Amino acid sequence: MIIRKATSKDALFIANYLLLAMEDIIYEFIGEKNHQKAINFLSYFAQRGDNQYSYQNCWVIEENNEVIAVANVYDGARLAALRKPIADYIQTHHKKEFKPEDETDAGEFYIDSFGVNPIHQGKGIGSKMLQFLIAEYVTKNEQTIGLLVEENNPNAKKLYLKLGFQSVGHKSLVGKKVEHLQVKIDQI
Repeated sequence: MIIRKATSKDALFIANYLLLAMEDIIYEFIGEKNHQKAINFLSYFAQRGDNQYSYQNCWVIEENNEVIAVANVYDGARLAALRKPIADYIQTHHKKEFKPEDETDAGEFYIDSFGVNPIHQGKGIGSKMLQFLIAEYVTKNEQTIGLLVEENNPNAKKLYLKLGFQSVGHKSLVGKKVEHLQVKIDQI
């Protein structure tokens, strides 16, 4: 098993695994509950550069030459610039106003979402990805790393706390109440 930066060739894996984590949000973005359109939407952005869901912002876990997990991470200070291509696309192609709340900001690298192939869930793959991201961003580069967890997902929150994340507040994202968790260098 290896963890590596994603490439544009990983776009379909990125789309499928990120959709596992954010299906309702993407349906809200595209204005309909359509799985294939959601995959197409995420694939479109995953294979391109300089946007929120770009392969450039993703890490993958590969096992036996197959991508089995994906994490989407970017500098919170770049959120507006990374989100602009998505907002423009939604307004043009879906005729919707796109103004979700800012889920991150300057001062943290943000784990936007991550997903594990359902066949490999329950095997500690998600924990390995999170441990890698903490080592890469916090330990190695002395950055703060953060994520949001839905209030109705206590198992995920329990995992995050076990791995060293601490609560730094609450937010709202596309109408859902979420808790903001972070790991900082002084917490390690």
